[in-house]
Amino acid sequence: MGLGHSVTALTVLLSIVYCQSPVTSSKRGLVYVPNEKYPQDDANWDSSTSDLTWYYNYASKPSPAFANFPKLQFVPMLWGTGNSSTFLSDVQSQIKAGANITYVLGFNEPDGDSSTGGSAIPAETAAQIWMQQIEPLAKQGVKLGAPACTDFIPVHWYGNFQGLASHIGEYVGTFNKSIWVTEFADANVTRYSYFGAFRSDVSNVGANSAMLTQDGKLTDIGSWYLGGGETGNVPTGNVPKGAAGRKKTFLGSGLLVGLATMWCVL
Repeated sequence: MGLGHSVTALTVLLSIVYCQSPVTSSKRGLVYVPNEKYPQDDANWDSSTSDLTWYYNYASKPSPAFANFPKLQFVPMLWGTGNSSTFLSDVQSQIKAGANITYVLGFNEPDGDSSTGGSAIPAETAAQIWMQQIEPLAKQGVKLGAPACTDFIPVHWYGNFQGLASHIGEYVGTFNKSIWVTEFADANVTRYSYFGAFRSDVSNVGANSAMLTQDGKLTDIGSWYLGGGETGNVPTGNVPKGAAGRKKTFLGSGLLVGLATMWCVL
């Protein structure tokens, strides 16, 4: 993995693993798909231990299930042509009524067809809808998600974790925008264990990857992995022979980014 990807993956890792600290992470959201058969499941998203702060439902209006969940901020989406004619008025009505609408999402996988969940919108049509239904919201201080000319870019990823790090790195390098991972899954992972249960001065993968400092105290990574917060304990130790660059870039590995992701979502 190159230095560019390492830096990007480091940023991804730190933003992901920080959600394990006692402070609520504003980054963690919910892709809400209602289950009419088991509506009681919705109560899970507002539990005392939930770290969710926002949600979207592929629509322009909030879900009734969350009417009494004020801590979950709704993010409207203009999914495709189906809700394109009323999107602007729907969002403006919510803002006028006092809703805290600060972000909107535009077009769900416009280059994919309905068989894979895409909205299949021709580029010319998408541009026209964008200018009519989404762009005016920028004047009201709403941040717009996708395409590249906007405030942030939503991405989807269904694959391995190394691929996720590379995918995000490519988007950051190309567009230099903030990234939202609005859909993510890896069906192959059922259990995981982090390789770092040793002191930093005997680590053969770089001192900074160890869960313990040279004095046997938990590092930030070790504490996060065990469900705790930051410790401020800085690991030091010998860099393995032939791996002089790892001390600075080991956090860029796709595996570690993946494990950090799982600490938050599993």
